[in-house]
Amino acid sequence: MKIFLAAAGLLLSLASCSVSVPGVKSVGANEFEKLMQNGDLQLLDVRTAEEFAQGHIPGATNIDVQQPDFLEKVQSALSRKRPVGIYCRSGRRSMRGAEILNKAKFKVVNLQGGIIEWQEAKKPTVE
Repeated sequence: MKIFLAAAGLLLSLASCSVSVPGVKSVGANEFEKLMQNGDLQLLDVRTAEEFAQGHIPGATNIDVQQPDFLEKVQSALSRKRPVGIYCRSGRRSMRGAEILNKAKFKVVNLQGGIIEWQEAKKPTVE
């Protein structure tokens, strides 16, 4: 019984934790929006082109993190001198992208709950 309770506790704690990457800051929709309003944040949507076309944050560049040339495209489209605000649908793919960019010496801020959190917070999107 103790083993079962310990295992259940471990699973619950893992499920409730957000994935983190050293050197990458994850923030909620309100803080992400504040960083955008500063004007220095480069927006990167790492979803597929089809998902991007269904709605995205205004001003975002779309580069699919699942494509083999992801880093190459980012390096040609974005500057290392300015922070990158990265997001996907729910936050999982963007954390993978954030890890890749962090290793490539980009400063990265991840939208924790992705476009889902953004839309739930009634933030603007465009198609």
